[in-house]
Amino acid sequence: MTVLILTSEEDVTADMVVAGLHSLGTPVLRLNPADLPGKAVLSADYAHGDFTGHLSVNGHVLSMGGLRSVWVRRPGEPAAHAPEPSPWLTAETRQALYGMLYSATARWMNHPRDAERARLKPWQLRVAHLSGFAVPPTVFTTSPRLAREFAEEHKDVVVKSASGPPPEEPGMALPTTLIGPEADFSAVAAGPALLQRYVPKRADIRLTCVGTQLFAARKAAEPGQVDGRYGDTGHPWQPVSVPGRIAASVREYAALASLAYAAFDFAEDEDGVWWFLECNQGGQFGFIELETGQPIAESVARWLSHVPAHLRLAGRR
Repeated sequence: MTVLILTSEEDVTADMVVAGLHSLGTPVLRLNPADLPGKAVLSADYAHGDFTGHLSVNGHVLSMGGLRSVWVRRPGEPAAHAPEPSPWLTAETRQALYGMLYSATARWMNHPRDAERARLKPWQLRVAHLSGFAVPPTVFTTSPRLAREFAEEHKDVVVKSASGPPPEEPGMALPTTLIGPEADFSAVAAGPALLQRYVPKRADIRLTCVGTQLFAARKAAEPGQVDGRYGDTGHPWQPVSVPGRIAASVREYAALASLAYAAFDFAEDEDGVWWFLECNQGGQFGFIELETGQPIAESVARWLSHVPAHLRLAGRR
């Protein structure tokens, strides 16, 4: 049975997992949905109460009956590379591709339905609370008055984007910024603002969850550092053990969110508390593996290669 990877052509992280799948002897097919229609061809047949489907990429054919798992890595927009792309063609192609894949019996990392929900920062914070994480006080608001009151209560707060920078307008990107109660909050009325109590940290923690396996890495922070994703602190990422309480909360979060893969970001304070900042359902892990040597790509490959018990039993009938 074959693993399908939905990603762009230039994806070094996916390359690492493909190498792992090859070493396991697991067939793999790679598709960028942007190449459909064109380089890729699909066909799905629903007749006589049955379903058959086929996907062809560069001459390699995958039957939906032979689909083991799907890794949604970094797929392009369906039909983006078509000779005459349009919103209508994208919608039609998405219907055909994902409708066919959903019809197959395969495991997902991660299912697009669950991934879409997992991207919502307000929902993330609620699940983090339910999972037992330490979460900094946070507010989403379009009220300048409430934003000012929040800043007055917590003194030092950070303002950041909930959705990340817009790809079409990078000049509008909002960097994570430390502000105080004296700031002008009038612009909050123009769009929802995310304000969070600032956590003075001694280190950034990136924890990668692959199924039930956890890989944590730590990078020491500079005094007063706000966002560890940007700038060179001069400190490398190093492997670190996962406290039992954190491990339990990570697994609870993954279960509640129905995620097979997740990348958690924490701020470690001076007391050693790991404060939950966010969970990226499609977060990068290549840079962590290259610096720490943690076998994350191998773990992803093994998860994708696994055949669930209910499918093994079905195959014996």
